[in-house]
Parts: sequence; structure tokens; C-alpha cells
Amino acid sequence: MDSGPHLVDVNGITLAYRAWGEADAPPVLLLHCRGADGSDWTPIARRLASGPRPRRVYAPDLRGHGRSSRLGDRPGAYAHEALRDDVLALLRVLGVDRTDVVGHSLGGAVACLIAQRAPGLVRRLVLEDVPAPVPLDPPRPPAPRPAGDLPYDWAMIRATDEQRNAPDPAWGAHMHRITAPTLLVSGGPSSFVAPRQIADLAGLIPDARVVTVDAGHLVHESRPEEFLALVEPFLAH
Repeated sequence: MDSGPHLVDVNGITLAYRAWGEADAPPVLLLHCRGADGSDWTPIARRLASGPRPRRVYAPDLRGHGRSSRLGDRPGAYAHEALRDDVLALLRVLGVDRTDVVGHSLGGAVACLIAQRAPGLVRRLVLEDVPAPVPLDPPRPPAPRPAGDLPYDWAMIRATDEQRNAPDPAWGAHMHRITAPTLLVSGGPSSFVAPRQIADLAGLIPDARVVTVDAGHLVHESRPEEFLALVEPFLAH
């Protein structure tokens, strides 16, 4: 197994990614939440790579996170579409033309845009605690920047807050383009993402169902065994 991180140049930036498992095993792409990086998936990735149906697992650091490029206040640098295009370019570099995709929170929003743009690329889709792309009411207030060095670009936080408060209407309007069977994992009432928001997203995707693990927003981190018990059979179908 080679976990990395490895570095590749795509779309004018440097993108870091980690990989686990045999190179010829069926691929699965893991996309992390805001503020994390690809290493967040390590326990899950190791299990998927060495389980009864071994997988080739890829987990990039989205731009502005971890070891991927940080772009400061460059206009449009952290548009969700830019994050999507980075991942699509990475998959082309890796020679992956069909894959399962698992996305958590921000990573799940990016996964939806990938599945909209390239439906033939995504075989099965898992969305962990991902809300429907509707405006927040009330809007999320600006957060104060924490002191010291951060493992992500603060400009990314500001940009993604703006997009969460006022998402592009096209994101919701194009959910019908997703052809992959989709499993939505809700963190339940203890998550700050209300179960109703996740049900609303499921209603926009043609072939989607919702399961709940009352674990809060970090389902795969706080309840890894329950998360895998849901996700592994879904991906193996």
C-alpha cells in the first residue's frame, strides 16, 4: 500500500492525494469535509483497501487544504466548481474513468457536482451528512479567524461560507443529472445538519435513499464500524 501524500499539478495548482490498495483493484474516491484533508479518511481507506472486496482508494486534499495549493484571496479560487474540476483533472491523471465516490460535507457537495458533470464517471455515490443546496436562513455569520497557523487557507473558509449561505441555484436544479445509485448518510438530530435538509437533497436525486447514524456530523470518524457496515455493502452491490 502507498499512502503518500503524492503531489500532481492540475489546473495550475498542486494537488496532494493519498492512495491505498492494489493498483488494479476497483477504485473508490474519498472527499473530505471542510478544514480536513485526505488523511482524515485513513482508517476508512485502510479497511476498504484490505476488506473482503479490496479497493484502490484515493483521497485528495481539496485545494486550500492540507498540502494542496492555497490561493489566498484570488477571486473565484474556492468556487465549488473549481474544487470539482481539480478532482476531475486528478482522476484523468490517475487514469480513472469510472469510480465510486464518497463525500463528506463539503466533499459531498463537490461529489454531487462531479456526478452532475460526469454521470458516466460515478458508479455509486455516498453522501455523508450533506445538506440540500438551499440558502441558509438565517445566514451563517462570518467566523473570526483562529489565531496561529492553520491547516487550511482561511480564504477558503470565507468563500465556502458565502456559497453555503447563497448556493448557486444550478446546483439543485441539476441534481436530476446524477444517474448513480446514491446513499445519503445522516448524522441524525445531534448533527448541525438537520435531517430534513438531507431528506430534501435525497428528493432531488433520482435514485437515492437515506440512512441515519445518530453520531453527529462526523459519522465516519465517530462511528466508523457503523459507517462501514452501511457503505461497504452499498458499494459492493
